[in-house]
Amino acid sequence: MKILITDSANSAAQKAAFFMQQFVIDKPNAVLGLATGGTMLKVYHHMIEFFKAGDFSYANVQSFNLDEYVGLAGTHPASYRYYMNENLFQHIDININNTHLPNGQSDDLPAEANRYENAIHQANGLDAILLGLGKNGHIGFNEPASSLASRTRLKTLAKSTREANMKYFKHIDDVPKYAITMGIKTILEAKNCILIATGESKAQAVVDMIEGPMSANCPASALQMHEYTTVILDKAAASKLKNLDYYHYVHPNGDEVNL
Repeated sequence: MKILITDSANSAAQKAAFFMQQFVIDKPNAVLGLATGGTMLKVYHHMIEFFKAGDFSYANVQSFNLDEYVGLAGTHPASYRYYMNENLFQHIDININNTHLPNGQSDDLPAEANRYENAIHQANGLDAILLGLGKNGHIGFNEPASSLASRTRLKTLAKSTREANMKYFKHIDDVPKYAITMGIKTILEAKNCILIATGESKAQAVVDMIEGPMSANCPASALQMHEYTTVILDKAAASKLKNLDYYHYVHPNGDEVNL
């Protein structure tokens, strides 16, 4: 893992956006995995800024989102399709037909999960995937005890995950109990993984992911086995790391060092 620690949540988001921009500049027909959630709002804000200020295009890019709630239409304000359209897709020149999310309203959810997994393979896999980190160590909706060899599938959401997402709904009972999510093995097959975590509330999950044993108890710890994972943190999220001095030494101010 490459550990980059920045001064603020905004600078972490800016750095994550820069990485995603570079993947598209280096490969204009890149296949990107994308995430949702509060942390990603700033990342997408900066991706839009970079796009408007730059000389590159998303026209030939394909995207596959990590997950979608079961039971919500894409027009529902809390659905991830709605989130992506509102916060990224409509602000860049990506072809909306090349933006993919699982269909959470499918009549056959296991078949839909298999279809989505196969669609990723038919696109020759993900060149890069953008990940957030749950307080309980989840990536995507792979909750603790998820198989580290899992594929895209139907997943029951933890109570803590539903509570964390309650702000998007009127009541906890309105928060879906299930989602279709990429599996951990699906995520690990991406050529590059970019994970961003900010805030003190993520500090313990960050420690478990980076310095703890690889365990299904912390699904994100599976990234220890990925050859090209970059973890971008602000100071608060990095505050509990035991090897903090070393990470700062290797990447001062969260910057790359050219040898």
